[in-house]
Amino acid sequence: MVLLFAVSASALIVIPGPNMIYIVTRTIDQGRRAGVASAFGVETGTLVHVVLAVVGISTLIAASPVAFTVVRYLGAAYLCYLGVQALRRRPPADLPEGDRPPRTLRQSFTDGLVVNVLNPKVGLFFLAFLPQFVDADRGPAALQTLVLGVVFFLIALALDLGYAFGSAALRGWLNRRSRLLRRQNQIAGGVYLTLGVAAALTGGQSA
Repeated sequence: MVLLFAVSASALIVIPGPNMIYIVTRTIDQGRRAGVASAFGVETGTLVHVVLAVVGISTLIAASPVAFTVVRYLGAAYLCYLGVQALRRRPPADLPEGDRPPRTLRQSFTDGLVVNVLNPKVGLFFLAFLPQFVDADRGPAALQTLVLGVVFFLIALALDLGYAFGSAALRGWLNRRSRLLRRQNQIAGGVYLTLGVAAALTGGQSA
């Protein structure tokens, strides 16, 4: 059962969504270490969703259209905030090395955590998909949910780290092209804003 869940979860995780796009964008914008920190932040948010699913809070949110909408708009607003911040930054190529703002890994981690926690579709995923693999004859449902959630976390973290390392290689290619580098913040800001608007307007299933 766990193996079947792992295979099924992997197939769903690889579908591009806000979490993956955030990690790729942050890595290209700020480097591999920021991308890795973002990946750990995003998947720490997954653990939050796992705990919420275990204790049943996600069920309450799913049962309340108002609560779901509020969380969805908060997540969209935060993505738009990240987009505006990126657009306001001066291009790295225009800044002397000593004048470039510090790139804190804590901020990358926190942003990833918030992006995922404020994505209600992740919580609904655990409610709609994960329970299909819980067998009442195999022990307490809460414990099975926790185990499957941890399996999902490990798979997602491995894939997210792969996205971070792959995007870091792409960033190296971009850094050798100053014209693209000067548009780096514009591209990152545009991606975040697009994600924010999409999260606000659509009820798609990508996570």
